Amino acid sequence: MIRPIFTELALFLAPFVVYAIYLVATKAALLELSSWPPKVLASLAIVALVLMIGSFIVLAHFSGAPVDATYEPAHVDERGNFIPGHVR
Repeated sequence: MIRPIFTELALFLAPFVVYAIYLVATKAALLELSSWPPKVLASLAIVALVLMIGSFIVLAHFSGAPVDATYEPAHVDERGNFIPGHVR
Protein backbone atom coordinates (compact mmCIF):
# COMPACT_ATOMS: atom_id res chain seq x y z
CA MET A 1 0.00 0.00 0.00
CA ILE A 2 2.89 2.35 0.66
CA ARG A 3 4.30 2.07 -2.88
CA PRO A 4 1.21 3.56 -4.61
CA ILE A 5 1.19 6.41 -2.08
CA PHE A 6 4.86 7.19 -2.78
CA THR A 7 4.21 6.93 -6.52
CA GLU A 8 1.38 9.46 -6.35
CA LEU A 9 3.43 11.74 -4.11
CA ALA A 10 6.37 11.59 -6.54
CA LEU A 11 4.07 12.37 -9.48
CA PHE A 12 2.62 15.34 -7.61
CA LEU A 13 6.03 16.74 -6.67
CA ALA A 14 7.65 16.13 -10.09
CA PRO A 15 6.57 19.43 -11.75
CA PHE A 16 7.80 21.44 -8.76
CA VAL A 17 11.15 19.64 -8.79
CA VAL A 18 11.53 20.20 -12.54
CA TYR A 19 10.79 23.91 -12.06
CA ALA A 20 13.32 24.10 -9.22
CA ILE A 21 15.93 22.46 -11.49
CA TYR A 22 15.05 25.01 -14.16
CA LEU A 23 15.60 27.84 -11.67
CA VAL A 24 18.98 26.40 -10.69
CA ALA A 25 19.99 25.95 -14.34
CA THR A 26 19.08 29.54 -15.20
CA LYS A 27 20.88 30.77 -12.07
CA ALA A 28 17.70 32.36 -10.73
CA ALA A 29 17.22 32.72 -7.00
CA LEU A 30 15.66 29.42 -5.99
CA LEU A 31 14.54 30.47 -2.54
CA GLU A 32 13.34 33.95 -3.49
CA LEU A 33 9.59 34.43 -3.35
CA SER A 34 9.71 36.31 -6.67
CA SER A 35 10.90 33.11 -8.41
CA TRP A 36 7.69 31.33 -7.41
CA PRO A 37 4.82 33.62 -8.52
CA PRO A 38 1.25 32.43 -7.82
CA LYS A 39 0.51 31.96 -11.53
CA VAL A 40 3.47 29.57 -11.90
CA LEU A 41 2.54 27.72 -8.70
CA ALA A 42 -1.06 27.34 -9.91
CA SER A 43 0.05 25.99 -13.28
CA LEU A 44 2.47 23.57 -11.59
CA ALA A 45 -0.30 22.38 -9.28
CA ILE A 46 -2.63 21.82 -12.25
CA VAL A 47 0.04 19.81 -14.07
CA ALA A 48 0.67 17.81 -10.90
CA LEU A 49 -3.03 17.01 -10.51
CA VAL A 50 -3.29 15.98 -14.16
CA LEU A 51 -0.32 13.63 -13.68
CA MET A 52 -1.92 12.11 -10.57
CA ILE A 53 -5.34 11.65 -12.20
CA GLY A 54 -3.69 10.13 -15.26
CA SER A 55 -1.78 7.67 -13.10
CA PHE A 56 -4.99 6.71 -11.27
CA ILE A 57 -6.63 5.95 -14.63
CA VAL A 58 -3.62 3.96 -15.88
CA LEU A 59 -3.41 1.93 -12.65
CA ALA A 60 -7.14 1.22 -12.64
CA HIS A 61 -7.14 0.18 -16.28
CA PHE A 62 -3.96 -1.88 -16.54
CA SER A 63 -3.46 -3.40 -13.09
CA GLY A 64 -5.24 -6.24 -11.42
CA ALA A 65 -6.35 -9.64 -12.59
CA PRO A 66 -7.88 -10.42 -15.98
CA VAL A 67 -11.65 -10.14 -16.26
CA ASP A 68 -12.19 -13.90 -16.59
CA ALA A 69 -9.91 -14.79 -13.64
CA THR A 70 -11.20 -16.60 -10.57
CA TYR A 71 -9.97 -15.84 -7.06
CA GLU A 72 -9.18 -18.86 -4.91
CA PRO A 73 -9.13 -17.89 -1.21
CA ALA A 74 -6.44 -19.03 1.18
CA HIS A 75 -6.89 -22.55 2.52
CA VAL A 76 -5.13 -25.51 4.11
CA ASP A 77 -4.56 -28.52 1.83
CA GLU A 78 -4.80 -32.23 2.70
CA ARG A 79 -1.26 -32.35 4.11
CA GLY A 80 -1.81 -29.35 6.40
CA ASN A 81 0.11 -26.87 4.23
CA PHE A 82 -1.16 -23.32 4.10
CA ILE A 83 -1.92 -22.21 0.54
CA PRO A 84 -2.23 -18.41 0.24
CA GLY A 85 -5.03 -16.87 -1.78
CA HIS A 86 -4.35 -16.35 -5.47
CA VAL A 87 -6.02 -15.62 -8.81
CA ARG A 88 -6.40 -18.35 -11.41
